[in-house]
Amino acid sequence: MQKVRIPQNSFQYGEISDNTVMRTDSPIYAASAQSLENMIVLPEGAVKKRHGTKFIDGLVSINPNTITTHTEIHLTSFVFDDNEEYLIAIGHGFIEPFRLLADGTVQRLNAVSVDTQSNPLPFDKDYLHQYNTAQYGDVMFICHPLFAPRMLTRTSLTTFELSVFSFDTSYDNKDTYQPYSVFHSTNQTLAVSRYTVGGAATLTVSSPYFDTTGKHINTVLRYGGNEIRIDAVTSTTVATGTIIKELSHRLTVTNPLRTRDGNSDIEVTQINHGLIVGSQITVSDAAAVGGINASQINGVRTVQNILDENTYSINTNGSANVSEDGGGFVKISSNAATTRWDEQSFSALRGYPAAVTFHENRLCFAGTIAEPDTIFMSQLGEFFNYDVGEADDTDAIILVAATGDVNEIRYMRSNRDLQIFTLSDELYIPTYLNQSITPTNAQIRKQTPFGTEFVLPTSIDGATIFVERGGRAVREYIYSDAEDAYIATGVSTVASHLIVDPVDIAVVHSGFNTQESYAAMVMGNGDMALFSSNRAEKRAAWTNLTTQGSFLATAAIGDRLFVYNKITNTSGITKYTICEFVDDIGLDNYAYYAYSSNPINLMISNPNDTWDVIGFDGTNKVYLGEFTVDSSINIDLTSYSNYTHFYVGKKFTSKVITNAVDTVAANGPVTGDVRGISTVVLNVKDSTSIKVNNRTINNITGFTGNKEVRLLGYGRNPQVTIEQNDPMPLQINGLISELIT
Repeated sequence: MQKVRIPQNSFQYGEISDNTVMRTDSPIYAASAQSLENMIVLPEGAVKKRHGTKFIDGLVSINPNTITTHTEIHLTSFVFDDNEEYLIAIGHGFIEPFRLLADGTVQRLNAVSVDTQSNPLPFDKDYLHQYNTAQYGDVMFICHPLFAPRMLTRTSLTTFELSVFSFDTSYDNKDTYQPYSVFHSTNQTLAVSRYTVGGAATLTVSSPYFDTTGKHINTVLRYGGNEIRIDAVTSTTVATGTIIKELSHRLTVTNPLRTRDGNSDIEVTQINHGLIVGSQITVSDAAAVGGINASQINGVRTVQNILDENTYSINTNGSANVSEDGGGFVKISSNAATTRWDEQSFSALRGYPAAVTFHENRLCFAGTIAEPDTIFMSQLGEFFNYDVGEADDTDAIILVAATGDVNEIRYMRSNRDLQIFTLSDELYIPTYLNQSITPTNAQIRKQTPFGTEFVLPTSIDGATIFVERGGRAVREYIYSDAEDAYIATGVSTVASHLIVDPVDIAVVHSGFNTQESYAAMVMGNGDMALFSSNRAEKRAAWTNLTTQGSFLATAAIGDRLFVYNKITNTSGITKYTICEFVDDIGLDNYAYYAYSSNPINLMISNPNDTWDVIGFDGTNKVYLGEFTVDSSINIDLTSYSNYTHFYVGKKFTSKVITNAVDTVAANGPVTGDVRGISTVVLNVKDSTSIKVNNRTINNITGFTGNKEVRLLGYGRNPQVTIEQNDPMPLQINGLISELIT
């Protein structure tokens, strides 16, 4: 029999999967654990019990009688500056803002349930986790393919309103600076019954195009760059509309007319004219050229030949006596059948953007239903103007991710470059040294082939972490100088068991009163996985957070982390609450009450429910036990007059289960051999109420130092389980196990 003392000085690699049980050769094995439940890994390598969650609100302003109908919300942050921060809850048909006050409390503001036009909000509980947001100043943009982008605007320190995003227009309102796209086939033509403004015009396409269910109504088509609003649809090939701007075009080429000596036809240069042989056009403002008078050129003319996509010839009433270019600044008006027409990109028929972000002073949209792989970038500094103009450096940009796959864009992140996360791949638009993105240098590059789930990619420790398609892995998207490309390394490989259908994520900086950043990831099973990373020290750690109920959503603002919870009482009644991780209080959904000679009323409780209570006398906190709520939804604490305040909430268990304690003996590894742990020396800090392998450590209240615990039993995988069931502080710096082999 041999005794060996095995130290574990750190838990810096967090909880690892039991698939690594035989990796005793790895340095990760010696500095990790099989389970870290409701613990956080500190930067120094110790583990500490997570903060409890303080009750903020139950969304009672929306429905004062019951909050059980609001089973889903999406949480996001709205930060104007360090003194004006808000938590935004987006729910089924409403928005609930909360203002973060300087004293650490939260003020619930008036809910928004209609927009500025008194229309109901389009937010649907089935899609809340898919919503994308981007904020600039006092405005937050909210996007989803099923509704037009919405703008949440802060109108005062304590009020918000919601409106529909609208594009800039020209001074005469005849041009809307929105993106347009070609949805028709290559040779499909559009003819209009007139080209002048006023009166109803008949729109006829050469093959079925119009939607007959009403989704085309109020959509704008452009004929040769001029807008026509669809008012009614007669059939798939015929509609009626209002011509907003005369169907004419001032030719951009100076002297666009060319004569041929002895010929009556004139060649016309009109970029992307889209006309066909036989089309009738009206020429005006043309000057004489080649011996043909202006009166012989101007007027209704017929297209004789199509020379190329930019040139055609027309008939005249004269004959040229010389070959030359001329005509001055010519205007062409036409309502003839043409292939040069397009339609607004965003509509009820074509869908709306799924993704939104700001990048290099442009507002970027992407991922409509009809164009899932297209990115729309506003003009520079003009967030409501998407006019591509002449492709000047400040003009709007439209890019298609034509990489060989249909890349359904789900998210964009502004980082070193504009990062693009799609259903099938990860892409990016590079930023060039000392140059901004322009229409002439913008390009999309495909990088990695993993695809992204509907969980917002978030930046932490210099990388962007995202959930791989299928929801089974988390990866970090980061630029590698060695590869000269982005790579997407798996960061959840050693803790793959914790990744269970992720639904939400937030990154809290200097979280839990540490200098560390933590990514809090809500799982579909109601747990939360906590990830921390320090690339400089080559360490990363996962832990698992549980609660009496379920975590449903999360958001972070600076060093404050918020969660949306579901709790079910002993009678089976379920309610939903917004809470914040606050202080070393081992209670969830807790509220803070001053002592009163009357019973305490619990707003979110129900009769016969049970709650845990911590008493506070101004110096010490003492766990008083579990109390049952009476029929008036009260708990009676009047007999505890020696305490000035009480914390009332739901306790949670914290647990550390080490990896199997292993060593290498003189005759080789003892892995798999029968062996036992006789003694454990536990180093703790400010800790109370601890069990080691089910044995209670006595006389430990706020203790700091080493505690020795003697154990019994043998097995092939001996482990140390450190557990705390009471809602009191716990920090484990390390332990030494005496192994008998």
